[in-house]
Amino acid sequence: MLLDSDTIEIIKTAKTVAVVGCSPKSYRDSNSVARYLMEHGYAIVPINPKHDMILGVRSYRDLLTAREAEGPIQIVDIFRASDLVSPHVKEAIEIGAKLVWMQLGVVNEEAALQARSAGLTVVMDQCLRTVHKELRRERLL
Repeated sequence: MLLDSDTIEIIKTAKTVAVVGCSPKSYRDSNSVARYLMEHGYAIVPINPKHDMILGVRSYRDLLTAREAEGPIQIVDIFRASDLVSPHVKEAIEIGAKLVWMQLGVVNEEAALQARSAGLTVVMDQCLRTVHKELRRERLL
């Protein structure tokens, strides 16, 4: 894990994380990561147009609708195939997110460049739960 101090600060101060592609199935990584983040004090906003509720909280069809209903979203954690990331990154820019996090195996350089050009921090191909646990172990959170 190589994160700069600005990225660590965003993780430390963020209150709300949108989990794009959050599954209602407890065995899916998106669900267990969202559950972990909830257990560690983050407000989770699931983004999944096929479900109204996930993990006991309202799920939204997209980030724009979620931002309208829930207020500021600092981190957008994306569990989608790499080629499906761009529309979510565009929405993350539009809602004023601070950090776009593409989960393990998710890499989209073009979308990352777009986000960085708009002033967002980007992490790709890493698990937010794993990084969060490591930051806690190192007493950085």
